[in-house]
Amino acid sequence: MKRVKIGKQIIGENSKTFIIAELSANHNNDYATAVKTIKAAKKAGADAIKLQTYTADSLTIDCKNKYFKIKGGTLWDGISLYELYQKAFTPWDWQPKLAKVAKKLDFPLFSTPFDKNAVDLLDKMNVPAYKIASFEANDLELVEYVASKKKPILVSCGVSSFDEINDLVKTCKKAGNDKLILLKCTSAYPALISDANLNTMLDMKKKFKAIIGVSDHTQGISVPIAAVSLGAKVVEKHFILDRKMGGPDAAFSLEPAEFRQMVDKIREVEDSFGKITYHVSKKRKMFKRSLFVVQDMDKGEVFTRKNIRAIRPGDGMAPKYIGKVLGKKAKVSIKRGKPLKESLIN
Repeated sequence: MKRVKIGKQIIGENSKTFIIAELSANHNNDYATAVKTIKAAKKAGADAIKLQTYTADSLTIDCKNKYFKIKGGTLWDGISLYELYQKAFTPWDWQPKLAKVAKKLDFPLFSTPFDKNAVDLLDKMNVPAYKIASFEANDLELVEYVASKKKPILVSCGVSSFDEINDLVKTCKKAGNDKLILLKCTSAYPALISDANLNTMLDMKKKFKAIIGVSDHTQGISVPIAAVSLGAKVVEKHFILDRKMGGPDAAFSLEPAEFRQMVDKIREVEDSFGKITYHVSKKRKMFKRSLFVVQDMDKGEVFTRKNIRAIRPGDGMAPKYIGKVLGKKAKVSIKRGKPLKESLIN
């Protein structure tokens, strides 16, 4: 499996999970709130903070006909795409300043660009990685331009078919960039746990030979923890100082204490992986079965099921040898409660 480096962290098969706090629109158009959020995310245990770099005009046009009105049971039904993005975007002049804030914290900051101008801004900021959003993953010109920067690329695959993911992977490789991380994502806001379909993440790892992870929009922390237990090496989750602040993404964002709990649980899951071992400690042998002499025996006396048994503790011969011992004679006198060893058998 490939290895990718973002900031100081190596991401690969045996690495710890790279946990990203997504700032998104959770600054509520206040620069000081954005700064506080970055600092809180670092304190909550995130490995990186991620922004989004777009304007309403780079994503859509200001039009309110039926094609541009949001519908389908989202948090934003009834308003136009343009209105949503006008409200949610992170001002571009903030982003270099926010990068400096993160740098002082030794906290990697990167972003999701939505057009070439955004890529150019982030390139000047020397971000350590790029993110491709679910709904932009089929824009292969944008993907190719991002790939040309030769930085790691995380891709949310929430609305991508198998063929579209395949096209994206080929496009990146053609541009000389194979530093890909594919994220299973359910592009609903908030998403249902039952729609997480994390087995798809495992299939992406197999089919595309890629590092895998999850970009999660469910409420709570169950899906990220489950994803890590299945092998996710990246977890992305929206982060907010306080959901009472409101905003477009508040409902599916984690507050600092919740994010810290998620991080701690993920680290516990990682600790549980341990190493491949079949070693049994001597302490545990106390509770294993083995062959013991359960009646006093004279030298030359025959071993029978009355004078030997498979019991706890585990200091004698393994129970599987009882058939070979029965019918043989004691080499010496043996006291009751003595573990049976080969040296006692004639």
